[in-house]
Amino acid sequence: MSGVTLDEQVRQVVQTGRCTGCGACTLLDEGLAMRLSEEGYLRPERVGASTAAPHAAREFGRACPGRIVRAQRPQGSAYHPVLGPVAGCWEAAATDPTTRHRGSSGGVLTALSAWLVESGEAVRAVGASADTDEPRRTVPVTIQSRDEALNAAGSRYAPVAVASHPRALDPDGVTVGKPCEAAALRSLAGEEPAPLIMSFFCAGTPSALATDAMLDQLGVGADETVDALWYRGRGWPGRFTAQTGGREVSASYDESWGGTLGPTVQWRCKICPDGIGESSDITAGDFWRSDERGYPVFTETDGFSALIARTPRGLDVVRRAIAAGVIEVREISADEVAGVQPLQRNRRSTLAGRLLGARLAGARLPRYRGFGLVRLAVSRARDSVRTARGTFRRVRGGAAHRS
Repeated sequence: MSGVTLDEQVRQVVQTGRCTGCGACTLLDEGLAMRLSEEGYLRPERVGASTAAPHAAREFGRACPGRIVRAQRPQGSAYHPVLGPVAGCWEAAATDPTTRHRGSSGGVLTALSAWLVESGEAVRAVGASADTDEPRRTVPVTIQSRDEALNAAGSRYAPVAVASHPRALDPDGVTVGKPCEAAALRSLAGEEPAPLIMSFFCAGTPSALATDAMLDQLGVGADETVDALWYRGRGWPGRFTAQTGGREVSASYDESWGGTLGPTVQWRCKICPDGIGESSDITAGDFWRSDERGYPVFTETDGFSALIARTPRGLDVVRRAIAAGVIEVREISADEVAGVQPLQRNRRSTLAGRLLGARLAGARLPRYRGFGLVRLAVSRARDSVRTARGTFRRVRGGAAHRS
């Protein structure tokens, strides 16, 4: 897109429903900032004069996940068709009981972040946490201690732009972000030194309005002050919980994610080829216990993480964390992880059908390179055709790709 300005490219990505809300574009221009749209998703807006360098538009074109996402093939890893690059794979949990309890699954990313910053190996970690002034919302934060890591523990099922943090690309730090943020930061870093990038399995970004709706269902009015809010953690899988005015209200993971939050996931996430953090050095996710159908069991218990090292750097960090007693692990196969992640497995296997249906209905889509989506779709041909038809109808109806 030679000659197209950064503003024009950003506008096209947003208007065609391809924006993930990662915030990486704001690193290219300080005059851009992430703001909540009327639909409750983070989108870049022009808030000041442009500071973009002459090559910013070109960098945006190769890094924005709304434009292109590339499968990674780091040296020393094997490529799994569902889980991407794998240099090592474990069932894992933090050895510290408090960290494990506060985390969404086994507390592994929290444990690694705290260990890296407290040991001095990393100057800081960048992640996401509740806004201290308005816990209904989620913001990027800097982590420089175990206490700060614990405060940021647990999934935040809401819009947040970790890649917009001004320290997100610092090579002497750690950045923990969604798969789209990991991909954008990896691309922006290019051949330059990058931070240790950690990510997690992601089912998509719900609208911020869904959090408000969840609170309303639990009897917390829009005019009430929320003192604390977490979506998961404090047990596994954890409950959506809000504290306000001396009382506490909560809902199960199934009720919150399944009933209210999950249905509002933005369109771009529904056509994502990488919900498993391929561009990271280290990825963690739930290692669900499953029923006889292979679907997760939501009984409260101690959590375990599926932990994947994707690069030699990530593998080195995991091995040293094990030796230091930061995490405890059991080596497993990538197929075991894929087996307890039905959403990621099914979405990736039928994504080519969804993309075909969307394109036939006139949607503009990002480019995806190297994921083997057609090969996966052929192995699930009937499901892929059904997905293509359903997506075609929804996109042609006009609602699917506007969020």
